[in-house]
Amino acid sequence: MLVYPSAIDLSSRALQHLSGLLAVHRRRIGSRWRRLTCSRQALLVLAHLRCGDTYARLAAGFRIGIATAYRYIREAVDLLAALAPTLEQAMATARKKAYVILDGTVLPIDRIAADRPFYSGKKKHHGMNVQVLADPAGRLIWASDALPGGTHDLTAARTHGIPAVLAADDVKCWADKAYQGAGPAIRVPIRGKHLRGWRRRHNRDHAKIRSLGERAMATLKYWRLLRKLRCSTTRTTAVVRAVVALELAS
Repeated sequence: MLVYPSAIDLSSRALQHLSGLLAVHRRRIGSRWRRLTCSRQALLVLAHLRCGDTYARLAAGFRIGIATAYRYIREAVDLLAALAPTLEQAMATARKKAYVILDGTVLPIDRIAADRPFYSGKKKHHGMNVQVLADPAGRLIWASDALPGGTHDLTAARTHGIPAVLAADDVKCWADKAYQGAGPAIRVPIRGKHLRGWRRRHNRDHAKIRSLGERAMATLKYWRLLRKLRCSTTRTTAVVRAVVALELAS
């Protein structure tokens, strides 16, 4: 197999952060020798998450076995996922903001037609539903655990307890029409077609505020692995949380 140099569009801060985590982890478990140093293992993981490279391609590039590449990546992803903020921790950040923006996305996965719970009728593909909170500037604050893509956004928000936590902490939240009926803490546009007068102006102003939340979605999907997940659906949450941890650290 041919091997060529490549680049990852990330700052060295992400590499240093992950290298430090791996070094502490290796000392804690008493790992004496590895095929890759902490820095090289961190580079391997970042290439997988950011570029979406397969285990086979990464194994060839780093001159290790495919099984070794898989173990190294899984180890680092689990370490990062443990650092991602919980919803309660995210509320500590949200309380300092004027408001937050709630939105949901369906991350594509390589499932087949038989996997009906993972099929999103809205997106017309199989995927995993992830709820995201962003600050007024569109910066990522928190991402939820992944649910099957067929889950409605309102159902997903209630499953994660988002409306209740927002109401308890008195945090204002803007969201789209999918969250109609979520409760007083979540503000949604007025439903209906051909609205006029103040209702139309209300929806226009609401859309201007809520649209900034798309930046947080773009931040997630800029990690190319999340554009087409080929891992087990049980690993999706760990991957998303690892990406969130890296984004917040860098």
